[in-house]
Amino acid sequence: MSKELWKGIYPALLTPFKEDGTIDYDMFSKNLTAQLDAGVHGLILAGSLGEASTLSTEEKFELLKFTKTTVGNDYPVVLNIAEQGTREAIAIAKKAEELGADGLMLLPPMRYKADSRETVEFFKSVAKSTSLPIMIYNNPVDYGIFVTVEMFEELALLPNIQAVKESSRDLTNITRMINRFGDRFKVLGGVDPISLESLMIGADGLVAGLVDAYPRETVAIYNYVKSGNYEEAIKIYRWFMPLLELDIHPKLVQYIKLAAVSEGISNEYVRAPRLTLIGEERERVLNVIEASKANRPQLSVNV
Repeated sequence: MSKELWKGIYPALLTPFKEDGTIDYDMFSKNLTAQLDAGVHGLILAGSLGEASTLSTEEKFELLKFTKTTVGNDYPVVLNIAEQGTREAIAIAKKAEELGADGLMLLPPMRYKADSRETVEFFKSVAKSTSLPIMIYNNPVDYGIFVTVEMFEELALLPNIQAVKESSRDLTNITRMINRFGDRFKVLGGVDPISLESLMIGADGLVAGLVDAYPRETVAIYNYVKSGNYEEAIKIYRWFMPLLELDIHPKLVQYIKLAAVSEGISNEYVRAPRLTLIGEERERVLNVIEASKANRPQLSVNV
């Protein structure tokens, strides 16, 4: 496996928990193995799907150490940074580098809605504190700050800011980035229900969510698009869509964990304030998952 960064399928990995709230490393390892067996190209730890908001800093570092020990140096392992303060973000970046992370995914400041100047300065300060490659997470829908093309003009001056997870849900933003910067920044699609479209207009890869439950199908779509076999990619994508839409709900963590449970590669436990699904909502999500099994595409072993 090539260790090329920012290209291909990067699962935003779930963090499985035990009933007592501690991290379930046995289940984490099982899911991780499924991802690697399917041919993913890199791994992202402690993202939104990884329940970063409820993980302690030390738990994030423990996940990083465990993953690096498990996968060795063959796969890029990226740690997400989602902090309120610049000082804390810098400290995590430095420690992640010390522990062997291969890259960082960096969100804008949490809670405080920074303006453009403050956001750029935040990114620059973290980038200057480490030699690790950085992918900016651009998600104004969920986090309230839009990292514009003009802001990336300033960020382009820092060589280790190399990529963007494009989650604005505006497909034209991918084209704007490519038109303005060529290949200066790698662009990875970050919204599951427009993942195929993102790849077909030039995204270098995906930071995906439903890959946590369906890694083979996700990798197959990427491989078919990159080989020009759009017809096969579209067939899988149309089957996948009801599942992919689970990624754009406030309870995406619970929904995707439930899907991964159906594949035997997660459990349902989440950390408060999240609660496991109950009643009609749980049945509705299970119905989507069960319906998908009825016409699941058969994948070629060569995909």
